[in-house]
Amino acid sequence: MKKAITYLLITSMIITTESISVRAGNFSERYRDSIKSDSIKPTQPVKDTITQYPGYRLAWSDEFNGKALNMTDWSFDNGNGCPSNCGWGNNELEFYTDRSDNLYFKDGNLVIEARKEDYKGKPYTSAKIITRDKKSFKFGRIDIRAKLPKGKGIWPAFWMMPQENKYGGWPTSGEIDMMEMIGHEANKTYGTLHFGPGPGSTQLGGNTSLSKGIFNDDFHLFSLEWKKDEISWYLDGKLFSTHTRAETGNATYPFNESFYFIINLAVGGNWPGNPDETTILPQQLIVDYIRLYQ
Repeated sequence: MKKAITYLLITSMIITTESISVRAGNFSERYRDSIKSDSIKPTQPVKDTITQYPGYRLAWSDEFNGKALNMTDWSFDNGNGCPSNCGWGNNELEFYTDRSDNLYFKDGNLVIEARKEDYKGKPYTSAKIITRDKKSFKFGRIDIRAKLPKGKGIWPAFWMMPQENKYGGWPTSGEIDMMEMIGHEANKTYGTLHFGPGPGSTQLGGNTSLSKGIFNDDFHLFSLEWKKDEISWYLDGKLFSTHTRAETGNATYPFNESFYFIINLAVGGNWPGNPDETTILPQQLIVDYIRLYQ
């Protein structure tokens, strides 16, 4: 597993305010434990060293080696999106919680678990974490190593929203989707930019598929290279999509501002549809680390 030297590297790093703004800001236990024990089995070794990229240095990371979420960097975003957008604007079916049933740590990984259970009027529970008002970022290369869940209606995502809605409400101030996967297409990942005058969004993006297997079989590296006026997506180090400011035409290009991170596992919604009789629950989104290089 990852060694303590990782933390020494990170804590000794000098981070400028120009690059990062930091704002000090049911099942039985026996059954749940058996699910965790069976589901968290790393399928490839975890690297002990930080990846080196020419022209970049590690500026921030969370290795998820602890026993609890680092609340200096993250917050839980609980609920079902009410009152303004019940179902988070997508008709999602989960209620996000901060319970250990839905977010826990195992073998040096963060685990978000979606469960089928009635909870505060919703038929499913899960978890969503954000760095809003605590850490926001502008440009860099982001790596997230993770193993994804599967099944109809399952919708994990790594994404970013603007720290300040400088150009107005969604979608004018932008949304950066680093990774989205819908469970009935368990071998395909999407990367998307949302922008435009509204009320609906204009989108630029791309997708790629594994040559064999699905994302639930193994850990994979999802990366975003974010430069001024240009954003690129990578899977396991291979470029699969790039978009630039020129492609937004006369619309406002909002992606040169500071954004914060979001990690969540949704259930149901307009895009993936709802779970059906083929969907096996619980499902886990397992995250080894998130690393930002600038």
